[in-house]
Amino acid sequence: MTTTHTRTGRAPVQTVALLVGAVFLLVGILGFIPGITSNYGSMSFGGHHSDAMLLGLFQVSVLHNIVHLLFGIAGLTLSRTLGGAKNFLVGGGVIYLVLWLYGLFIGQESAANFVPLNTADNWLHFVLGVAMLALGLVLGRRVVERRTV
Repeated sequence: MTTTHTRTGRAPVQTVALLVGAVFLLVGILGFIPGITSNYGSMSFGGHHSDAMLLGLFQVSVLHNIVHLLFGIAGLTLSRTLGGAKNFLVGGGVIYLVLWLYGLFIGQESAANFVPLNTADNWLHFVLGVAMLALGLVLGRRVVERRTV
């Protein structure tokens, strides 16, 4: 198998990393918009005391939104190269699976819940982690195969 490039000149792994990065960037921005984020006035910088809820489901804080923005910028930047795109998806997938485990093992009211995380966040992190890891490994394998041909 070889990596095929689309009309844009990007390999599929790069396109996926670009899209994932753009979604994270959008989520980071939406977390700062009242109405899309309910209880906006109660948003704290960090910690589990923030009652702000993105889309009424996901507990967010200023720190949480900044992390999404930075993760999105990383995805957009790393999608420029084949290796960077693969590393963003695989590394990001691992990070999100670790974050999922972290969220499962700490209590929602724990001082260790500094991002903050709720049950909806935890399960979204699981889905994101599995999806990003799988996409990075499957699409990234083609990158490795292409380099060895």
